[in-house]
Amino acid sequence: MTVDEATQVNGVPDPNAGVLDAKKAEQKKWTVESVLAENALKYAENTDSPLPFFHLLERLKTTKRAGWQRFKIGDGESISDHMYRMSILTMMAPASISSKLDIARCCRMAVVHDMAEALVGDITPVDGIAKEEKSRRETETMDYICTNLLGKFNGGLNGQDIRALWQEYEDSETAESHFVHDIDKIELLVQMVEYERTSKCENDLGEFQWVADVIKSEEVKAWAQQIIREREQLWSAAGKIAKPASAYKKSP
Repeated sequence: MTVDEATQVNGVPDPNAGVLDAKKAEQKKWTVESVLAENALKYAENTDSPLPFFHLLERLKTTKRAGWQRFKIGDGESISDHMYRMSILTMMAPASISSKLDIARCCRMAVVHDMAEALVGDITPVDGIAKEEKSRRETETMDYICTNLLGKFNGGLNGQDIRALWQEYEDSETAESHFVHDIDKIELLVQMVEYERTSKCENDLGEFQWVADVIKSEEVKAWAQQIIREREQLWSAAGKIAKPASAYKKSP
């Protein structure tokens, strides 16, 4: 198939993309095919062109991170926004970390770790979707992307590489994946403070502070502590007291 024939036209992005209805999900088994049909998405499969994959990536640009939507943040970050800053943050690793890790691999892992959310959406702990079900949906999506869309492009090598990076992050067994998981949490904390600053501390997002407690590397823990102090100063300047993480119910 030629490049022109492989070009796809996506459906209009749903403004509620990534905000899931748990009851609806329970009534109907989730499949990649059902999402494609429901959203009128059509991507040419099993071609030697990467263009169908390029078009699928638009979904990452237009799907909002769902956690912020609960707080009525209208123009919240997209999944791509989140992954892009994560990739830059991996490049800020101090020598004590970069001397031990493959930072280039970490950077690439950061920009693919949430790729499945292009079709799955951003499932959060409050959505009522079991972890096993979330994993099933994301695994099937990555298989679809890396096999159906990229399996015949460049001998399938690029798809295999993306699939391996994503799986490494999911398995969380390597030092690189541990670092990227820490960076995932730091990016969340930075965004939390930025949204609170924009709202002049009218929007209390402190419930997300708990992620600081599960960061593994000492260097990234130090960044998290700086962010928490920055938040306290922000709230103090607004004439308010920032509640500590212990004052919020910890997310699962």
